[in-house]
Amino acid sequence: MRRPWFATIVCVIGLGLIIQANITQAGLEDVLYEKGQLTKEEWIKAKADNEKTTDEQDKKLDEKFPVKTSYDRKNGLEFKSRDGNFAMQLGLRFQFRYSYPQESDSLKPADPLDNDDKDVSSFRLRRARLKIGGHGFQPWLKYYFEYDFPVNTLLDWRVDVAKYKWATLRVGQWKVNYNRERVDSSGVQQFADRSIVNAPFTLDRQVGAMLSGHLFESTPAYVIYHVGVFTGLGLQQPHNDDKHMLYIARLQWNFFGRDLPFSQSDTDYTENPTGSLAFAGAHNRSDRCNPTTLSCNQPTLIRPTGVVDGQFEINQAVEEVAFKYRGFSLQHEFHVKEVVNKSTAARTTSLGAYAQAGYFPHYMVDFIPQPLEVAFRYAFVDPNDTVRNDVLREQTVAINWFFAGHRNKLTLDASHLTQEGGVSPVDRVRLQWDISF
Repeated sequence: MRRPWFATIVCVIGLGLIIQANITQAGLEDVLYEKGQLTKEEWIKAKADNEKTTDEQDKKLDEKFPVKTSYDRKNGLEFKSRDGNFAMQLGLRFQFRYSYPQESDSLKPADPLDNDDKDVSSFRLRRARLKIGGHGFQPWLKYYFEYDFPVNTLLDWRVDVAKYKWATLRVGQWKVNYNRERVDSSGVQQFADRSIVNAPFTLDRQVGAMLSGHLFESTPAYVIYHVGVFTGLGLQQPHNDDKHMLYIARLQWNFFGRDLPFSQSDTDYTENPTGSLAFAGAHNRSDRCNPTTLSCNQPTLIRPTGVVDGQFEINQAVEEVAFKYRGFSLQHEFHVKEVVNKSTAARTTSLGAYAQAGYFPHYMVDFIPQPLEVAFRYAFVDPNDTVRNDVLREQTVAINWFFAGHRNKLTLDASHLTQEGGVSPVDRVRLQWDISF
């Protein structure tokens, strides 16, 4: 066992001596030329010989160590082959939260019997995730995995064939490209979590395939499209309950001709106004639809007793606007969803919407620290448009402090949540530290 270690140490020392000798040699050539002991021709030849030697040594290093390692704020730790055909980014993210007097945006009154007692004060590791992404064989053959430790679940696994921007194929499991608030990572949000609109209208993560593309870039006609087909039962559901699939379509118009990434808050101070207008629709048949929380197609839902395959037909649509400009950000969504119970012919139409805006006041008042952002959100959910006095509402204010953009930030938000049926409103406070490595 000692000989390999000894040989390794000798090689490292030898390599260091060679590099040091090259540095010394390079400096000696310049010194001799400055003192007139070398002619210009001799100096140029010496330089050329030295560069040739350096290139040969670099080539030998490439053969022995074909992988380069680097780190940046966007991708984290990256391993990349020297020919550029293989790459892997490795990232970790932690989200540590304090909340009082409730943890989530529940759409029903508190019930201590189902572990939803809101009168609690708690610390929680809300998210702890390992992210692995990159490409293989070609830069346009991309892959991505995301695992969450608190729920012990593989959230994302997908492969993109992205050779052409106008037609990219994706297969695997990921958050369906339906609406911005859900697709926005929990690590790039303006508040501690998504609005009360998310739970009843989200399509969540699904297993399937999608075709998307960018058309007419850098023009006022710049559009991005997504069309996909999915199993339709949600996260980690390998089998469908019937022959019907989930179909989605989304069209986004970037009316200024510039991309608007799925990320909240204008942390990069967008110099030119950038905005988008989008419409999306979805159709599905499912055996999992919870009338209490309005949720459908989510893996946490258990098929109720007596429900048959494909009993619920779900049709929904969303309109969406987003905008960023010089520290100011705005986004809004309006949802409508119709659920038809095929066994009873009962039909329920739900509505929901939110609007939120944020600003870095430093750009208006210099003495206010630049990392500070203030934000406000209003949201409502109408579970059944034929029933009165059942609307739920959310009003939330937030203060963000960005240590390193969204990769290291502190969020404090306070909400006033109005429940249905005359239940007393709930005031909630959350403090959250989100950090990515």
